[in-house]
Amino acid sequence: MLSAFALFGILIVSCLMSVAILGSLIRTAVPGVVRWCLGYALLAAASTWIVVCAPRAGGITIAGASIATLGAAVLLVQGTRQFFGQRAVWGAESAGLVVVCAALVYFTWMSPSVDARGVLLSLGLIYGRLAVGALALRHGSREGTRYACRFIAVAAGLGALVYVARIGAIVFGVAPSLSFVQPSPWNVALLGLAILTLPCMSIGMVMLAHDRILGRMEKLATIDELTGALTRREFIARAHVLLAQAREQGDPLSIAILDIDNFKAVNDGFGHAVGDRILTHVASIVTGQLRSCDLFGRLGGEEFAILFACAQKHDAATLTNTLRLAVERSPAEGVHCTLSAGVGRFVPADTLESAMVRADAALYVAKAAGRNRVIMTSDADEGEARYLAESR
Repeated sequence: MLSAFALFGILIVSCLMSVAILGSLIRTAVPGVVRWCLGYALLAAASTWIVVCAPRAGGITIAGASIATLGAAVLLVQGTRQFFGQRAVWGAESAGLVVVCAALVYFTWMSPSVDARGVLLSLGLIYGRLAVGALALRHGSREGTRYACRFIAVAAGLGALVYVARIGAIVFGVAPSLSFVQPSPWNVALLGLAILTLPCMSIGMVMLAHDRILGRMEKLATIDELTGALTRREFIARAHVLLAQAREQGDPLSIAILDIDNFKAVNDGFGHAVGDRILTHVASIVTGQLRSCDLFGRLGGEEFAILFACAQKHDAATLTNTLRLAVERSPAEGVHCTLSAGVGRFVPADTLESAMVRADAALYVAKAAGRNRVIMTSDADEGEARYLAESR
């Protein structure tokens, strides 16, 4: 059987490995990672303190290592709260930590009691484990994090059960009063389970951070960071799916190509920073007035596209004109900006690319006609597209 010293050594190495892995994720700025890293570092320091001073452990070592261990538990809880975007409760938990620490000091020097210290330390660790597990379960329904959250909850719950058993053993006298590293089956079992559950919790935390990073990467690939609209690639991919569904169900589908008028002059006259804010402003107006079934994407520069689901060409033109008026009536950065747009519908056997070409041609007609207007594609052009598609 491994000795308590050997198990403490394994625990220290495990905590340091958790610090190394979590520390490598600090630069990703994922919320909570820094506190998780500090929590495991503090736990490694407390365990090292115990091993180094165990042969002559006095009150300072006993109380100091216990307080450091409880502080590590609080950091892990606060890091988990921060990760899930929850409000910190430093006041309540700090007050609880102060009370427990004062009690540890009392039962170390004023009225020495190994049992009382064991119960207090176990209660603090039970709270830390259950708080982390509860937070993970509460937010486990988030897409992509359910497995990691359940993994953490199970590891935290098992760890809490270990300390519940420890309290029961102390209260009912099942196990004798023990020092930190006194060799006994009870100490070895307790440390062994701690070694098992703590790395599992850290693995779960790394999984959560990985999922968050992956989510960011997916968002960068699908959402334009400046405007919040779909990227060109994602818009086209989703548009193909929507077009296939519309054909299968026989629903009408229309598309609009929009362009901010005189945008180059805005960039040249006011600077690219103002231009970026205007892009964001216009996109927010459009996004706020679109239906949930419509697709909105940025094709590049100041050009956008909207795919109107279940909408005829005239309905799409009316909706686009409403957007144009909303932009015209809400100047941004002291700059009066307007939109021009071309709107067309999909004819049978039409492709996304051919419909976009016709809508883009209508946009250029709107620009040539004086800008700040919506132009629909001609029925003749759509008829020609239908004829060419049927004659292939």
